[in-house]
Amino acid sequence: MCSEDQVASMTSLSRRQFGVVAGAGALIACAPGNGSATEVGGLVEEAVSFPAPGGTFDGVFIYPVGMASPAVILWPDIAGLRPAKLAMGRRLALAGYAVLVANPYYRSVAGQQFADFEDWRSHDGFAAVRPWMALNTPEAIAETAGAVVAWLDAQEAVDSARGIGNQGYCMTGSWTIRTAAAVPDRVKAAASFHGGGLVSDAPDAPVNLLGQMAPDAGAIICIARNDDAQAPTDKDALIAAGEAAAADVHVEVYDGDHGWTVLDSPVYAEAEAERAWAALLALYAAKL
Repeated sequence: MCSEDQVASMTSLSRRQFGVVAGAGALIACAPGNGSATEVGGLVEEAVSFPAPGGTFDGVFIYPVGMASPAVILWPDIAGLRPAKLAMGRRLALAGYAVLVANPYYRSVAGQQFADFEDWRSHDGFAAVRPWMALNTPEAIAETAGAVVAWLDAQEAVDSARGIGNQGYCMTGSWTIRTAAAVPDRVKAAASFHGGGLVSDAPDAPVNLLGQMAPDAGAIICIARNDDAQAPTDKDALIAAGEAAAADVHVEVYDGDHGWTVLDSPVYAEAEAERAWAALLALYAAKL
């Protein structure tokens, strides 16, 4: 997860980046689960909610019109559900996936909490999200994963004969591995981008869960260069655990700082973000 020092050292978004995010469009509903849906450019986008452990899960479901597609869970970063993440979800849906852009804080609050990463950063976002994050224990994440997978498998827009993918950023990078380990019969791909909390001595640390992924699953763990500089042995532990696991695990340090893949991040690095996106699509093409 991004540290307070990393956040403090980030510059503000460039005018060009603000334009990219503004063009992404707003959330279709601030009150989740109201049944509103739109159809634009061959995609359906709707606010959804359903019962889940600890509360009512909510998010935005985006999928191609008129076809059943493999499902993907997009877990947002620390700033939560917002237009930049919807833009990423739309792009993935256009590639042929049914994408649930999740509210990672559903146990505490509903819907969009921050307009963008800058809004989160400039309004003491750490203080706001700490109590929400505290409820997302490893056990809670695993329970949430089971509920989300069950909901996706019940949707007509989802091809339940194919595996489910999941991708996470910052604090939710670790969630991708936890999700794949919690529901190995259904989740066949995990993509962690500048993920935090991947390596520790705890038995349930993500590094120790790679062996619980399905043998036909795959994972990509994409590490930021400044995260690697702060913890240079983490990649070695992840590589070793990946080699010992039956699943196909690829670990790489990218030439971008923590947050480089996210459209509204002050450190968004387009070239490396596109390279990471290509790796994501390759993973899903191979495993879903």
